[in-house]
Amino acid sequence: MPDLATPLIAWYRDTARDLPWRRAGFGAWGVLVSEFMLQQTPVARVVPLLEAWLERWPTPADLAAAAPADAVRQWANLGYPRRALWLHRAAVEIRDRHAGVVPADVDALLALTGIGDYTARAVAVFAYGQRHAVVDTNTRRVLARAVDGRSQPGAPAKRDLAAMAAVLPADDADAAIVNAAAMELGALVCTARVPRCDACPLADACAWRAAGYPDTGDERRRQARYEGSDRQARGAVLRVLRDATSHAVAADGVIADWPDQRQRDRAIDSLIADGLVEASEGKLALPR
Repeated sequence: MPDLATPLIAWYRDTARDLPWRRAGFGAWGVLVSEFMLQQTPVARVVPLLEAWLERWPTPADLAAAAPADAVRQWANLGYPRRALWLHRAAVEIRDRHAGVVPADVDALLALTGIGDYTARAVAVFAYGQRHAVVDTNTRRVLARAVDGRSQPGAPAKRDLAAMAAVLPADDADAAIVNAAAMELGALVCTARVPRCDACPLADACAWRAAGYPDTGDERRRQARYEGSDRQARGAVLRVLRDATSHAVAADGVIADWPDQRQRDRAIDSLIADGLVEASEGKLALPR
């Protein structure tokens, strides 16, 4: 395998974006919150909400002491609001199981609500400087092209961690940079639709480029349109409850003018099932 680490480290040191979670002293709690927020959400939307969140709840114990409803409100327009509930539950678990300190051990992190392989390793690497492979969608695309010569990665799999581990240098600090650099490269240069190969530090080592950029197919799962979707209806319901001046709102008045009443009812039922909304005596409210 060609050396990908050396050009990635040099490129990252020259071009990395100045993001809050990359700054010295940001802390494990900040890294954990940022990783929850960054799941399927653009960086530009995350940064201001992350800063507001950490100003309000600078420690896990601070969030754990708040009501789940406060977390859902603070989540605002980030999307996938179950992440707010999961983060609140994780904060409670960190307070109760780990004396309020975000654990550094990957297995302990995996035992927290809402944390999977990526988030656990990201916290261990970026907050605690450990040497683990960290793989997100952008990393998988970089590996697919540079190493495997494919235009797009296949479905996520456990082998992705082994593929990234093979690229990492032995030094812990350098390995952390390579993890971050691969994600940054996929986000900014080795993009899904229009890769900027002329600006890529891996151009000379890229198997896909050497093969003449073949179209090897695209197995990525397509996300359904947001407009007119159940997700849009769920978001509309939550927006009403977040903005309400009273704790509970009459259920029949929540997005009563939604064009598809069955979809409206389905959205409310699914939010109740997810624990994001509570229903009582004909009223709806965010969870207490």
